Amino acid sequence: MEKVALSQRRVFFYVQHLLGIGHLARASRIAKALLVGGFDVTMATGGLPVPGFPGEGLRTVVLPPVTAGDKGFSGLADAEGNPVTAAFQEHRKDVLLEALHLSEPDVVIVEAFPFGRRQMRFELLPLLDAIEAMDRRPLVAASLRDILQERTKPGRAEETVELVKKHFDLVLVHGDPAFARLEETFPLAGEIADRVVYTGLVAPPPPAEPAETFDILVSAGGGAVGKELIGAALGAARILPQDLRWCLVTGPNLPQPDFDDLSAAAPHGVSLFRFRQDFASLLAGARLSVSQAGYNTVCDILRAGCSSLLIPFTAGGETEQSTRATRLESLGLAAVLPEDGITPQELAQQVESMLARSKPDIPPLDLDGADRTATILEEHLKRMVGLRSCRSA
Repeated sequence: MEKVALSQRRVFFYVQHLLGIGHLARASRIAKALLVGGFDVTMATGGLPVPGFPGEGLRTVVLPPVTAGDKGFSGLADAEGNPVTAAFQEHRKDVLLEALHLSEPDVVIVEAFPFGRRQMRFELLPLLDAIEAMDRRPLVAASLRDILQERTKPGRAEETVELVKKHFDLVLVHGDPAFARLEETFPLAGEIADRVVYTGLVAPPPPAEPAETFDILVSAGGGAVGKELIGAALGAARILPQDLRWCLVTGPNLPQPDFDDLSAAAPHGVSLFRFRQDFASLLAGARLSVSQAGYNTVCDILRAGCSSLLIPFTAGGETEQSTRATRLESLGLAAVLPEDGITPQELAQQVESMLARSKPDIPPLDLDGADRTATILEEHLKRMVGLRSCRSA
């Protein structure tokens, strides 16, 4: 096989966000690092559009969007909220496979699957079969966050292992093993240990100096399930001293009527935004972050080094955020407040307590996972090309 120059190496990156924007945000950080590393990147996205993502310089394939049917990820809905049909799924699959072949990739990255995103098997299993049938099979990698949703249904983990062994060359775990190891939330990790590579956490670069500073920065991730948190924060702001400055970031997916109601109810000293491009720098200047415990938000908090009050998302039996929050609390890096029944009084009490604490001492975790991912793929691609060259000699 003729060796392809690095500048011509192509990555096809599939990512599907269903409820929040965390999967898309992490994948976009990785894609940007790949672009800087000399790769030509095509991102196939399948969720509702989010302003600013995936980012400039990337080729994009926008699949007909789907979203979660409810907070428990039960079923799929189209952009209008209607349950997806078999014809809709067939069309999406065809669009995805056509995009794969047109991109002629050297590397295919599939975000979450087969460890998650089982709802998308209708298009991902055909995608993997199409890759296996290619004359020049690309390197195939799964892209995972460090802590997975715990599965209770029998046979699911075994099915995942079978798919990894059959289709995937690498399992890129975007975490620091000093903080969380794959086998802690995926018990059969030992069966695929030869494919697992830890990249470090995919955190943003060190933030710039903040253009403005706030005492408390409250963020609700994508915003699809953040109304209760923002509402409680507004109530807490009325209870606590009025000289405290609050910044509330609702997320782009909060319905407009809800945003309008919350904005109208904001007391003095509270600024309400849907999205802030400078979120990372705002964190660096804040005395306290109040947020859910999603992967990207926690990475932002660790990079900024600010105090943190975490309210993990637990709807639909979700365990990932609770696991992450508990680990951070045990390290003295955060306090945790349960999501169920959160009240302004409880939140005000916790905020007051956290503001009285000193800044946490952040341990030396690896936060450069995006750049490291690009390096790992480059190294493995060179190795794969070298092996093919030896075989054809």
